[in-house]
Amino acid sequence: MINETITLPELGWGAFYQSQLTIEDVETLRPLRVTEVHRNSLETMGEDGPLRVPMHRDLVEHGMAVGDWVLTEKDSVQVERVLDHKSLIKRGSAGLEAVPQLIAANIDTLFIVSSCNADFNIARLERYMALAHQAEVEPILVLTKADLCDNPTEYMARAAELQNVITVTIDATKGDTVEHLALWCGTGQTVALVGSSGVGKSTITNTMTGLKILTKGIREDDAKGVHTTTARSMYRMVSGGWLIDTPGMRALRLVDAREAVDAVFEDISDLALTCKFNDCKHESEPGCAILAAVKAGTLDTARIGRWQKLVREDECAVEPIAETRARNKSFHKMTRVAQDKRRVKKGK
Repeated sequence: MINETITLPELGWGAFYQSQLTIEDVETLRPLRVTEVHRNSLETMGEDGPLRVPMHRDLVEHGMAVGDWVLTEKDSVQVERVLDHKSLIKRGSAGLEAVPQLIAANIDTLFIVSSCNADFNIARLERYMALAHQAEVEPILVLTKADLCDNPTEYMARAAELQNVITVTIDATKGDTVEHLALWCGTGQTVALVGSSGVGKSTITNTMTGLKILTKGIREDDAKGVHTTTARSMYRMVSGGWLIDTPGMRALRLVDAREAVDAVFEDISDLALTCKFNDCKHESEPGCAILAAVKAGTLDTARIGRWQKLVREDECAVEPIAETRARNKSFHKMTRVAQDKRRVKKGK
């Protein structure tokens, strides 16, 4: 927790948030930025330093994310209002309901972290890029552990499959990491780290903040890591900006992200617009521009498959939540009826 006082611009405050305040708000309310979200409280930071505020029911229902801005009375810890997001990183929850899980709010850049080993997965990286495009923030691919592999250029070449993304290769344990990433980490800027467990996110956090957050190694058999970060937290970086570290995500479901998916696969989605039929499935239809490109050798079938998979997944995810809940309610009711029948049968 940060104990020094700080100005609002240093915290990331700007015209977007200021425009949401009235003259009366400026006189009576104080802005606080959320640095941690707990079940019953929020850790926040304002001009007077850190402050813990209660997480009342309205905030729980609203949904809070690290990086959010809230307003309280100047002499109170009660949150009066949550300001609109400038950006919001979210994913689909792991349950049956299509409810988005908030990852980080009001960030400028998303550092997508992957390591130069068996963890490298182009399909997963494309999902992270879709998260960034959906939030309208800049994605930066950060490749770690290049010093531990025999041929780091191989991973750079594979990363080149990703379009419109800057790739930075670092040794996260060295101090020059700050220099490599400084462009996106200046005063008032906010970045978030996403990636699988064990790729070096906590090591990057340690280097960028000067803190000593727990880190663990990876399993040698499959290069997979274990969770060291168990909750999202926002830290001040030595370069003046803010870093939001997130737990490793084994499952990454997209929610209402069709435009973002098309942005990641811009070459394919643009080509699809030139197909003869608007409802072309790109399977065997005549006049399919995508199939023609595959035949001509200018488009990779594996990449098309990944695009189609994300499109299908998104189409399923955008089913109205009300319909999902109704279906789940019906399923649970059917389950209870079956359980009651079994209990009655056993009683006889």
